[in-house]
Order: sequence, then C-alpha cells, then structure tokens
Amino acid sequence: MSTITETRTERAGRAGAPDPKRRLLRWWPAAVLVVLFVLPYGTVEIPGLLDGPVGSAGSLQLLALCLLFGGLATGYDLLLGRTGLLSFGHALYFAAGSYATNTFLREAGLSFWLAAVLGLVFGIAAALLFGAVSLRVTGIGFSMVTLAFAQAASLLVARDPGGFTGGEEGISAPGEALPASLVGIGNTANLYWIALAFLVLCLAVVHWTTHSPTGRVWEGIKENERRVEVLGLRPYGFKLVAFVVAGTLAALGGIVHLLLTGGSTPATTTSEFTLSLLVMVVLGGSGTRWGPMLGGILYTWADHRLGDLANSATVADLPSVLRVPLSQPLFLLGVLFVIVVNVLPGGLAALPGRVRAARSGTRTPGGDSPAAAAAPTERQDA
Repeated sequence: MSTITETRTERAGRAGAPDPKRRLLRWWPAAVLVVLFVLPYGTVEIPGLLDGPVGSAGSLQLLALCLLFGGLATGYDLLLGRTGLLSFGHALYFAAGSYATNTFLREAGLSFWLAAVLGLVFGIAAALLFGAVSLRVTGIGFSMVTLAFAQAASLLVARDPGGFTGGEEGISAPGEALPASLVGIGNTANLYWIALAFLVLCLAVVHWTTHSPTGRVWEGIKENERRVEVLGLRPYGFKLVAFVVAGTLAALGGIVHLLLTGGSTPATTTSEFTLSLLVMVVLGGSGTRWGPMLGGILYTWADHRLGDLANSATVADLPSVLRVPLSQPLFLLGVLFVIVVNVLPGGLAALPGRVRAARSGTRTPGGDSPAAAAAPTERQDA
C-alpha cells in the first residue's frame, strides 16, 4: 500500500514540477525579439538572403518591409483566421492611413506626428463606415461588397481628384515635414525599429483580443454564426469590432509604410494588394499565432529577392526554357504557394507539429497519417 502511495506521490511531483523544455519554449519569443532588436548593429553577411551585412541600409530596409508585412498579415488574419471573414478590401484601410497622413503633411502643413494621428483616425473612421455597411450581408456577399469598396477607392486614387493622390505615380512625402531622425540612409535603423515595434504591436493586439471574451465570440462566429445568435448574442456587433480593429492596424501599417518608402503609391489601394495579404496568411497558417507573421515575412522577402534573381546574370545565361519562367517573380511566388499549400496544408505554422508527429509515428484514431494529424495539433498550440 505504501509503495502505491509513494508511486502516486512521485508521479504527482513529476507532474507538478516545471518542465525545462516548456519553460524554454515560453521564453523563445522574447529571445527572438532581442535578436531582432540588435540586428542593426550586426555586421554578419548572409549570402543569398541579403545583399550585404544585416546592419547595412539596404538589408535593414528589406528587413523592415518584411516586419511591416508580417504585422499586416497578422492583423488581416484577425478577420480571416479568427472570425471567418474573407475581406477583399483590406488594402483600402492601409492606403487610407498612408494617403491621409501624406495629404495632411502636404496640404495642411501639419507636423508629422499630428498628421499621423489624424491619418490613423481617418483610417479608423473608414473601417467603421465601410465595415458597418459591408457586414450587413454575410458569406460571399460580404466579400463582394468589400471588393466593390476597394475597387471604387482604387479608381478614385487613380483619377487623382483635386490633385491630392498623384494619380498613377502616387505622391512623395515632404522630407522637410518628417522628423530628421527618420530621414536619410543613416537613419534606416530607426525606421527598422519602428517596423519592429509595429509588428510587436500587431502580435500583442491580436493575441490579447483573441483571448478576451470578445475573441471567444469571434471563434464561435467562425465555427457557427447561427449558434451564436441562438445564445442571444448579436454577431454583427462582434464582427464590426473585429473589422475595425483589423482596419486600425492596417491604417497604422500604411503610416509606417509611408515612412519606409517615402511616399504613397496607388499599388497599395488595389485588390491585388489584399490578395497578397491573403496569400501571406495561407502560407503561414491561418488562425495560428505566429503563422501569418511568418507568411508575411517570407512572402515579402521572396517578392524582393526573386525580383533580383530574375534580373541577375545567372538567370540570363540559362536556356530559354528555364530563363523565361525564372525571370517572372510572380511565377516563382505562385510555384512556392502551390508547393506550400500541397505539402503543408496548415501552412508554415504546422511544420513543427508535423515534424513531431513524424518522429513519434502517431496516427489519429481515424487512421490519418502523422502529417494529417499535425495541423489541428499546431492550431491548438497556437
């Protein structure tokens, strides 16, 4: 009897003892953040990934864009992966933040910080207005309404009413109106840190909201909206909150993009821009904590680096049967997307779970392979 009691006590002690491995996994995001923060001081060269040392201006510019779109994809997943809303008009709020801030700088002569606040307010107001209208319909109707709003805004920007948008060429930000610490190649590190702060903010906001009572309702809406209504809750209001929060993050991202690129471009107003965000989310893993961020970073890096590869002498010397497809970055991105979707249905975020399942050789009760069993496991971990 005493032996059984001692055995149970030992098991309970082991169960209550902290697992060093789990403790390490808990702190890895902080370690990654520290590494990202000190990157501007690095002198290491990574051939093939970056053009020069990680601390060079060109490398930091590319890394800043990767972090920016990692945050944007995370915010967009608040609609797609967390609430089940497929919006084709997310670019509208990104462009609203960028163009509104730029207009306040150029036309009103305001300081950057005041113009940025007003630009953010404009983006929030646009998300609230268009979200309130779009969410009156559900399913594919919602997607089509958001697409219509985005196309209308894109045409409006291209027509350049009043000379405010610059038409197809866009408008550059007045350098004299920007903070001196954010202008010039020598201050690229400051822009990089702003992009990093934006990514951290997006991750924090999405994590906090999805783990709040409202986030639980979003999960219920995604699974079965009718059931939420039966419980006495009004899905419309909760979906509008998700729409506005995602739109706010997009507008803030537009302001950061204005700083990184030095202007506002009509390419950010198109539905193709939103489709790029959709691809980022799917690549990384929709509905996961880190997946959209990883997808945004990978897609942005590939978009820029594959363009350099397409124009390189290496590709130019290849036979035409290889040179023609490899000289098209969109073709290469499409191939990458197809491979990831077929090999990793759960996106990049599902990869660790699939590796663990393959090592253990576990199978689901229904006889699924370890790869098939990994996707839901990763989603729970996220």
